Amino acid sequence: MNYFILFAKPFLVNLLILVPFIVYFMWRKKGIFLPGKTLAILALFGLAFGFNEAATLLDLRASSGLLPGYNGTLADVIQQSAEIHEQAQLIAKLPESLYTIEFIREIFTMIMLISIGIISSRFWPERFVAFLWTFAIWDSVYYCSLWIAIRWPSSLLDYDFLFFVPIPWYSQVWYPLLVSTLTIITVLLLRKSKEA
Repeated sequence: MNYFILFAKPFLVNLLILVPFIVYFMWRKKGIFLPGKTLAILALFGLAFGFNEAATLLDLRASSGLLPGYNGTLADVIQQSAEIHEQAQLIAKLPESLYTIEFIREIFTMIMLISIGIISSRFWPERFVAFLWTFAIWDSVYYCSLWIAIRWPSSLLDYDFLFFVPIPWYSQVWYPLLVSTLTIITVLLLRKSKEA
């Protein structure tokens, strides 16, 4: 059984928990103008992108032989892969060529998320908040999609590699989900209508 571990690694990753609070205190008086329609479209993008990210991970594991039962149904995958999701073991078994592709894919994932933030508004505070909103939804949907598909993570205490850029970042799953939840709440609290 996994036990609760407070800190992510490397240690600087733990500072991400401060981002929603810093954003809130920076713009709490002025607020952020992001129309509901824009937030809905960004949420739809984040939802689709989160599922796509989970599917890509499953494809990578299947192509490298790290996803038992992938030739069958999702029920077969869930049943046969329940015990193999120790992330460090999976990464160690990932062929170097796929690791390189994964590294590059993550860079382009960030470029896509930053780009969607930039085109969502003319103003930098709103662009940054739009990026955070989309990122938080993408990240949450990623974990939900994996759980629905293969029942991983089996617990919020499971470890996951968050990013490989510039070095591997990892933590228990509760940490990125907490940061994403706080970010979503922060954006909703900061959002002001045009009439306000």
